[in-house]
Amino acid sequence: MRALTLTALLLASPALAGGERVITLGGSVTEIAVALGAEDRLVARDTTSNFPPEIEALPDVGYIRALSAEGVLSLDPDLIVAEGDAGPQQAVDVLKAAGVPFVLVPEDPTPQGIADKITAVAAALDMPEAGATLAAEVQDGLATAEARAAAVTDRKRVLFILSLQGGRIMAGGEGTEAEGIIRLAGGENAATGFQGYKQIADEAVLTAAPDLILMMAREGDLAIADADILSHPALAETPAARNGALVRMDGMLLLGFGPRTPEAARALYDALYGQAGG
Repeated sequence: MRALTLTALLLASPALAGGERVITLGGSVTEIAVALGAEDRLVARDTTSNFPPEIEALPDVGYIRALSAEGVLSLDPDLIVAEGDAGPQQAVDVLKAAGVPFVLVPEDPTPQGIADKITAVAAALDMPEAGATLAAEVQDGLATAEARAAAVTDRKRVLFILSLQGGRIMAGGEGTEAEGIIRLAGGENAATGFQGYKQIADEAVLTAAPDLILMMAREGDLAIADADILSHPALAETPAARNGALVRMDGMLLLGFGPRTPEAARALYDALYGQAGG
């Protein structure tokens, strides 16, 4: 059914012939386009598109969930390729109606979802052979990660904290990219009973009893010192805080579910279980 749905999405797209002036919206879509060899066709990107570093030299059209349709169209693209959660909906509707080929790439934080995403981006760019090669390479890495995770017999519990503003913990629950990468690394998501990213009460943190706290590496106003995290009234009582088990990773590497996901899974596995595994 997934394959049929993806095929229908691509066949319905007006962008299959590709375009010379391409705007990619979403870090994973941009990473895929570059990995396919289409970097020279990109004329702009969104704020979350920061890898590889040289891509940041392109004009930035804003955050993927707060797009200005006028700003995107002002760059005269021949093709727009965006992650499925691009927004707001009003801006997406304007872009779809503008007469420029516009492709929304399906989002699914699973190994199969990554393969589908690569296939969709490659089809939009009219690079099916390069897409098949990249998908196969990434799938090999994901298969290794899945086998490594399956061999774990005593899974450690991981609490992903998206933000800790005002002392309120926003955690990654079921169906999130955070849960997807935790599972791929052989861990168990400690935040259950809710979907998406939500604030959770201190009591829920204590019940979750994580062995490791996982966060995105942040700078500037969003940065929080390790000591402040580990001394949080609820977190301080967890096994993770008592053992100083706090890991920070690059946000796009960790949650992007693109070509680098096997690398992210390996890094998180090593943080959880050491580097003895294969």
